Amino acid sequence: MGVRLIYQPKDIVKLRDSFLTDFRAAREVVLKQKADDIKERKLELWPRDLRDYLDRKLSAHFEIKAYLLDPKLVVLDNGQTPQALPEGSEPLESYPFSGLFKVDVIEAQRGFYDPNALHSSKSTGLSSQLNEYYKRHLNPSDLPEEGDLEALWAIEEAKAQFDRRLEESFDDALGEVRSLGYPGFSDPDIKLSSRVEPVDGLDHDSAVIFNIQRANNSPVELALPEKYNGLGYKNLIHMIFKLISFRDAWRRVGKLGKRRSEEDVTVEPIHLVLIEEPEAHLHSQVQQVFIRKAYEVLRKNVDRSLTTQLLVSTHSSNIAHEVKFEKLRYFKRIPAGPTCLIPTSKIVDLSKIFGIPSKRNSLEEQTAKFVARYIKTTHCDLFFANGAILVEGSAERMLLPHFIQHKFDTPKGLNSSYISILEVGGAHAHRLKALIEALDIPTLIITDTDAKDSKSAKKVFPERGKGYLSGSDTLKLWFDLKNKTLDDLLDLAPSATTKGNVKAVYQKGILVEFPVQAGAARSSTQEAIPYTFEDAIALSNITLLQSIDNPTGMLGKMKEALLKDNLPECCSALYSALSGEKAKMALDLLFDIEPEKLKVPEYINDGLMWLEKRLSALSDEYPVQDIDAPAGVKN
Repeated sequence: MGVRLIYQPKDIVKLRDSFLTDFRAAREVVLKQKADDIKERKLELWPRDLRDYLDRKLSAHFEIKAYLLDPKLVVLDNGQTPQALPEGSEPLESYPFSGLFKVDVIEAQRGFYDPNALHSSKSTGLSSQLNEYYKRHLNPSDLPEEGDLEALWAIEEAKAQFDRRLEESFDDALGEVRSLGYPGFSDPDIKLSSRVEPVDGLDHDSAVIFNIQRANNSPVELALPEKYNGLGYKNLIHMIFKLISFRDAWRRVGKLGKRRSEEDVTVEPIHLVLIEEPEAHLHSQVQQVFIRKAYEVLRKNVDRSLTTQLLVSTHSSNIAHEVKFEKLRYFKRIPAGPTCLIPTSKIVDLSKIFGIPSKRNSLEEQTAKFVARYIKTTHCDLFFANGAILVEGSAERMLLPHFIQHKFDTPKGLNSSYISILEVGGAHAHRLKALIEALDIPTLIITDTDAKDSKSAKKVFPERGKGYLSGSDTLKLWFDLKNKTLDDLLDLAPSATTKGNVKAVYQKGILVEFPVQAGAARSSTQEAIPYTFEDAIALSNITLLQSIDNPTGMLGKMKEALLKDNLPECCSALYSALSGEKAKMALDLLFDIEPEKLKVPEYINDGLMWLEKRLSALSDEYPVQDIDAPAGVKN
């Protein structure tokens, strides 16, 4: 079945006439004022334009209309392309989904109240939900069955006993009232008759209490009324019981099923439940428990011939972590452009970014499994980030946040953006290519050249003119630089490692003044080629690292290398030191040096500047010019 829903004007002519009436009336009032007054006061009356008019009157002039589509016509264009409506299509006169599916919604604003607040609402409490559930499904007075008779007899007996007690208690007081008389009437006879409704017993703050003393042998019962529970627990209980109520209302459980009309003969085959931002007030572990149990609750005791679909919108990486990768849908923001004058969103189906599951080859299947496992175990926050940085080792992952915090802390700088830093290793970064390109968020890849001998393929100390190759899978497989030598990479233009929203940076030759220690011979500026992030840090902060007192481990070896008499010996010693535990160097740096004193290696600084510029430009959802296009070239 193909149906398109369009939010459209009810009557375009009436909309135009109504707008023009109000618009002209406002203009006439303004024009009656003196020219000087208009210039001085800058008076603007509603509506200034059609947009301003619709801000107030949208619901009065717009409605949702349904149009039939051809279910056999499917047009694919890197995702989904809306099917064009045939010319002259008329909207359906009635709601097209009656009897087909039932929709229930848990909205984000659930209105949990403070019991001490002046204007608190109790509508979201469990007691009120139990009250509604009882009325709908369980009330023995509503269409009574044989099983309800015992309860109804007990209610009637309680009512009779209570009435007798009321008559005895009020006999003297009511006797005085009976004897008063009233002109035109005989003396009134007042009789008290009570109503005993079991559901009324749930309609108060302490109808539901939570026992916090679980030991059966405890002589004291410790319990709290519902209103004194925290907002997180209230939210959890509220949502779970809502799901139970949705499910049982869909299945027409209890008395609700007996009230079905002729038009309500069958249960809708599809139950669609929408939950907006379930993570509100919930602890991270409780978020995971909820999303694991929600669908299970909705399907309990439901016939297999009926289908339940659960759609959850969230900004929680904890919830995304708990859901299977192929079940995730990502809303990609698209700025305004030539084809659409307003910003829009596109839904990315993560189950298909590595190919359609049933048609994947073995490599695609292996890659899909790797990415799903990696993202789920480490970085579900990638789906909520403004930008991403892929790094090879833990040292980069530890120090990059400090670089961003201290060197890019401006109102629109990187420190003001949500950046996800992923440690993926040099051999696996390219496996994320399809995912990163599908999400289309600005991504910086910080990699190593990994110089190796062209004959033995062994890692070597990087030098020019030796015919060395690069062992970086990222550069070879992501940016198609398989045939580039190390010399080629050292002189490569930055544009060669930039593809759309993705850029890779790596160590290049840097000019270093060496030696710089006190009492050394006159220094000279020479080129040094770092091998990894660690020696790039060392060569960028020679004086600072030389000033550390009694460093140990790799940091001690780094300082020792920096005290060599010449730069080649220094670089060779740094290369030898890299065989140690490199992550410990980052920890030692954070312990011995204030992070803001560290100078960012040049290649990383260039990459972070690119990422900052890219994020700043993409934050404008109405771009005038493509940020990568030459000056004067329009979007």
